[in-house]
Amino acid sequence: MRIAETVTFGGGGIGQGALDRGAELRNDPERITELRHGPDTRILTLWRGKPLLNADAPLSLAGLDPDHPALTSGPDSLLPEVFLGRVDGQPWFVRDISGWEPEAVDTAALDAFADHSEQAHPDLPASQRFVELRRAMTALSPTEAEMCATGRAILNWHSTHRFCAACGAPSDAVSAGWVRRCATCGAQHFPRTDPVVIMLITHGNSVLLGRSPHWPEGMYSLLAGFVEPGETMEAAVRREVYEETGVEVGQVSYLASQPWPFPNSLMLGCHGEALTRDLTLDPAEIEDALWLTREEAMEVIAGGHAVVRPPRNGAIAGFLLRNWLADRLD
Repeated sequence: MRIAETVTFGGGGIGQGALDRGAELRNDPERITELRHGPDTRILTLWRGKPLLNADAPLSLAGLDPDHPALTSGPDSLLPEVFLGRVDGQPWFVRDISGWEPEAVDTAALDAFADHSEQAHPDLPASQRFVELRRAMTALSPTEAEMCATGRAILNWHSTHRFCAACGAPSDAVSAGWVRRCATCGAQHFPRTDPVVIMLITHGNSVLLGRSPHWPEGMYSLLAGFVEPGETMEAAVRREVYEETGVEVGQVSYLASQPWPFPNSLMLGCHGEALTRDLTLDPAEIEDALWLTREEAMEVIAGGHAVVRPPRNGAIAGFLLRNWLADRLD
């Protein structure tokens, strides 16, 4: 798919304005320390996974100075700072300040399927606020979105891997935050990314959509599921579709991928050609599924369908569906 990398979180490409991850610097602690305290360095700041943004239109990433007092507000984080790389030579790190507690927290909003709340820090301008990434992702530049996705994913990994999987002892972050090493047994652990297939399943002029039981009313999406150990991407597509809907799939082709840091997935977008149409649902996996004609899918995108709401902006499901309707899967 020639436009695959235009998907949200697809990255800023190469060259000017792109994120140079600087992997060759990660094992040079003196250089990393020098960069961390450099005058041009900026810190991508996360609170409960929400990036600090310049929240007035247009949205943009708000990078803090390395010594900004907001970075040390509240108890010390259990998560390390991580070197993200450089953008046009400017170093960027990510830091978690989830130990800070705002004066008033709407916990119901934070736990909602779609978090529309924003949090302002007393040491920062009112225009800078912590915003849910899924709500802001399409408004950020490709490089800013890539940095936010990377920062959130790597800190998610640190939060669930503080102990050695080999012996159970505490592990330490090394390599500028890109490795955890156990001081007891010496085992090294690397950031985890879970591969998930998400599939545009078509049969002639129709496309298959489904919905999970906990989703808001009217929300449908392409089917998706985790790739199992020892399984190819193509086999995972066929297995997941059959398990959830009873539909048999023949030819499978890869289309595009999307990092999805909620918490640590890599979405592998595929096109599958259905061999059957009859639906037999697994109620433990899926609440409903339906076939939509191309014309009905266009109504969904336009917001005029009686049952199905438009897909979430920025997610690969909508990206694949819109490009199928526009005949741009090549």
